This record gives sequence, C-alpha cells and structure tokens, in this order.
Amino acid sequence: MEFFRIKRDIPFMSYGKLTTAISLLTFVLAVFFLVTRGLNFSVEFTGGTVMEVQYAQAANLPKIREQVGTLRLGEATVQSLGTSRDVLIRLPNKPGVTSAQLSNQVMGALKADGGQLELRKVEFVGPSVGAELVEHGLTAITIVCLGIMLYLALRFEWRFAVAAIIANMHDVVIILGCFALFQWEFSLTVLAGVLAVLGYSVNESVVVFDRIRENFRKPAMRNKSVAEVIDNAITSTMSRTIITHGSTEAMVLSMLVFGGPALHGFAIALTIGIVFGIYSSVLVASPIALALGIKREHMIKPPKSKQEAVV
Repeated sequence: MEFFRIKRDIPFMSYGKLTTAISLLTFVLAVFFLVTRGLNFSVEFTGGTVMEVQYAQAANLPKIREQVGTLRLGEATVQSLGTSRDVLIRLPNKPGVTSAQLSNQVMGALKADGGQLELRKVEFVGPSVGAELVEHGLTAITIVCLGIMLYLALRFEWRFAVAAIIANMHDVVIILGCFALFQWEFSLTVLAGVLAVLGYSVNESVVVFDRIRENFRKPAMRNKSVAEVIDNAITSTMSRTIITHGSTEAMVLSMLVFGGPALHGFAIALTIGIVFGIYSSVLVASPIALALGIKREHMIKPPKSKQEAVV
C-alpha cells in the first residue's frame, strides 16, 4: 500500500555528514543534561510511601490529585488500582516525616470535604529497592542492545549491526536527555517506553537495511554507487514509513492527550522515541553504515559453483 510514489531518489547520503553532525550535537547535549541535571526518578526508584485507599463510591482522580497537591509533598502519583473505587497514591520521601505522618496528612486532606474513604494499606519503599530497580533496568537495556546487535550481525552484516545499535542508543540517550532537561518524572512506565522505543527503532532500521540488501542484488543497481543504492532504498520505503509511523504517532499522541497522568510519561517517551527513531534509522544509521565501508560483496554471497554463477 502506497499513498504516493517518488519517481526520483532523494540524495539522503549527500547530507550524511550534516545529519550526523546534528545527531552528534544533540547526543552531546543530552549527555550534558543527564550529567548536570540528572533524571527525576519516581518513588519506585528513590523510595517513598505507597498508600492504598478505597472510596465508598467511584473516586474522582483529578480531585484527589488536587487535594494531595495542596499538601506540597513533592511529585505525588495518583492512579486507579483495579476498580474505580480503589486508588493508589505514591509519595516521595520527605526528611523528618515518617510514612505514618505522611499517610495521616493525606487522609486528612482527602476527608476535609467530607469524602468517605478507607485506608487499606500503607507501605514504605526503601532506597535499596529503588537501587535494585535501577540495576535491573540498566540490565534490561543492555540485554536488549546485545540481542539487537547479534540479530543484525547474523541477518545482515556486522557494519549494519554497529550502525543500528549506535542509532538506537542515540534515540535512548535523546529521550533520557529530554527527561533530564525538563525534569519530567522518570518512572517504571517511562522505562518500559524506552525499551519499546529500542525495538520500534530497530524495526525501521531492519526495513531500510533489508531494502539495501535487495537493491545490491538487482541488476538495475549494478552500476550504481553504494550511496545511490542506499538513497534508492530509503526513498522506496518512505511511503511505508509515513503510513506506519504516522498511524503509530497518532495513537501515541492520543494516549498523551487523553491517557491522563498514569500514561503521561510513557506517552512522552514514545512520542520522542518515534520521531527520533525515524530520523536515526534514515539519517544516522545509514550514513554510519556507509562510513564503515559497506560494499556490494558484503551483502551478496559469491556463487559456490560455475552453474550457480550462470544462473
């Protein structure tokens, strides 16, 4: 399915040095913000108090967030827990205040307007648990990256594997840099979004790389340079890219606008990741693969016999 067909190949590779320089600059800025500002970790990572309350009737989450916000306890998270009556409240650590005191303050604010609710459970999440989550999250990202590199090296060629993993890490660092710059809360749902972006971005790279490999085998492309072959591959997949990523971005933006605070961080991570995933797959991974010296013979196995050569 194609909405349009581009008759002339767009010379993407002629802008390869410029796009790579822009990517390098944004990457350095993202790392700078990560080092200087750091991530604003949520309660799951830093530790804090977790409360479960149950209302007599359906809970009004926006109103609860407003009531908890009046206490000025920091970045509090309020979300539904299973049913419309059950609510989960996460509160960050506050020096000199115990979990019992925090829960009493919150319950007092929630009951101030005559609300009928019951405190079901109060738990303290220690910093050690948060450190364990950080370690497991980094381990998950490392395993995903290694798996992607192995898959691409086996399916294509090691130059493509290196180019794709650099482009993917570029996307991840950009996402983390945006969260550090604007001090958005980095929660487990955001981490899930980052892992989703890794898989999503590599899918676009695989589509482009697969078309490059097909082009190397086409007789019409034998007299074309490697850069021209890559340009043709990217141009011929643009319609597919616009359809796929456009529909996905529309869904993610719907989550961002209508999903509420529970999905806000996840949707932001995916929104940034999809945009930069398209950019990196086309204007980062391909120029890097070209710079690493991919050649026609890397993608086409030599014939085992003279009969295969004739065929």
